[in-house]
Amino acid sequence: MIVDCAIYRDGHRTEGLEDLSDALDAARASGDAFVWIGLHEPTEREFDRVTEEFGLHELAVEDALNAHQRPKLEVYDDSLFAVLKPVTYEPDSDTVSSGELMIFLGDSFVVTVRHGEGSPLKSVRGRLEKDPEMLRLGPTAVLYAIADATVDHYLEVATELQTDLEELEAEVFSPDDGGSRHVASRIYTFKRQIQEFRRATGPLSVPLNRLAGSGVLGPVVPFVDDRAHPFFRDVNDHLTRVNESVEALDRLVSDVLSAHLAQMSVRQNDDMRKISSWAAMAAVPTMIAGIYGMNFEHMPELHWEWSYPAVVLIMVAFEVLLFRLFKKRGWL
Repeated sequence: MIVDCAIYRDGHRTEGLEDLSDALDAARASGDAFVWIGLHEPTEREFDRVTEEFGLHELAVEDALNAHQRPKLEVYDDSLFAVLKPVTYEPDSDTVSSGELMIFLGDSFVVTVRHGEGSPLKSVRGRLEKDPEMLRLGPTAVLYAIADATVDHYLEVATELQTDLEELEAEVFSPDDGGSRHVASRIYTFKRQIQEFRRATGPLSVPLNRLAGSGVLGPVVPFVDDRAHPFFRDVNDHLTRVNESVEALDRLVSDVLSAHLAQMSVRQNDDMRKISSWAAMAAVPTMIAGIYGMNFEHMPELHWEWSYPAVVLIMVAFEVLLFRLFKKRGWL
């Protein structure tokens, strides 16, 4: 459905006309205006009208309706199509989820299509309407503001994930809980959250490089005002910081997992040493008792008066000797 529709003229908002074609014609006739239409999870039937009025390419329309796209920037004859993936972080469940935001830019129009939650569109529109100088850049200002808000939120999510990782590290190296089984599950879950975050941030580098005028095609990106290149370079710098943070988080969580597995292995070895030590200590009296329990008639010391206390004393002496030996070596 259409969430908002307005015409922006000379950096100021005027309400959009009810007919989309009339609104676009009015914006183009003015020369310093553009139409911004916002939609939320439109159906194919609802989007047909927008497609017809603004001449959107069928492939871009298909992507906008079906969602599940990677961040990208596509150039068509009559429009520019960009995909961003805003992310949200749930501190209660420590999970990262992503939505999708499609942006169509053309001659005097912007169409934004939102899927899922976490979209910054509402705050972006409000902030832009308070900045007429930026709005005078036209549709480019909308694309920049959305990209800037999305990447700034990436930085916040990266900070939250860093805090979670520090808590996870403290738990792994805790003498009490570091070896518990649920820790490994938490580490794997955390790694999945980082991968979800990476799918949103990593592919966005190439589109922002192009918008900043440093991509493969150089500064030539249609429907984008050349005066916006410094702004996009700033957003790209922030994204670079985010991607570096994501890489660092991924390496650290892998190191934490390795450390946890090493701890588990060491603890298992300690347990095996203790079990082996107690088994060795139990073997000595078992062996002696087994020999004298064979009930042969002619065995040494069977009829000696002090044979029983002597055998018991020998058992105790061996047990004390083995105990002190294993204790000295740290096996007990």
